[in-house]
Amino acid sequence: MRPRLKEIYYKEIQPALKQQFGFKNIYMNPKIEKVVLNMGLGIDGNDAKILQSAQEDLAKIAGQKPIVTKFKKSIANFKTREGTNAGLKVTIRKNKMYEFIDRLVNIALPRIKDFRGLSPNAFDKFGSYTLGIKEHIIFPEVSFERADKVRGLDIVIVIKSRSKDHSLALLEKMNFPFIKKGDN
Repeated sequence: MRPRLKEIYYKEIQPALKQQFGFKNIYMNPKIEKVVLNMGLGIDGNDAKILQSAQEDLAKIAGQKPIVTKFKKSIANFKTREGTNAGLKVTIRKNKMYEFIDRLVNIALPRIKDFRGLSPNAFDKFGSYTLGIKEHIIFPEVSFERADKVRGLDIVIVIKSRSKDHSLALLEKMNFPFIKKGDN
């Protein structure tokens, strides 16, 4: 069974984008390739209990097991050593990706305290969108009582598109709550 957002993408969003930008075929449309979740742990990464708890939380959020990332350099000011645990990373593709985006937009983002919308300026030169979340407990899969510490989370939505405007149009059609230019 196809995820709900994937059905909407193929039946409604693709034809609308093709018409909006005057593309000759649907393969010129912007398309989401993958979603990368990153949770930095810093010096907490050396504690086995904290690492295990963070791994479980990120696995619940993403629906698959994260990998542990390591520090590449030792930096005395940050109290880091080369080769020690830096954080966790997971890449989501295909159906899980669409399910995650659907949960992010419709369940998690509205649960953020004082949420006014996402910045439309967070696109890189390739059209990918990056957002940071300060509390990973906004996802319903993670229980507030069981979480030992509230952690931040970076989300990168990698989009194959021709420009930033095409990527923005795609995410707007997927109901991402962007701040409008007049709203401040």
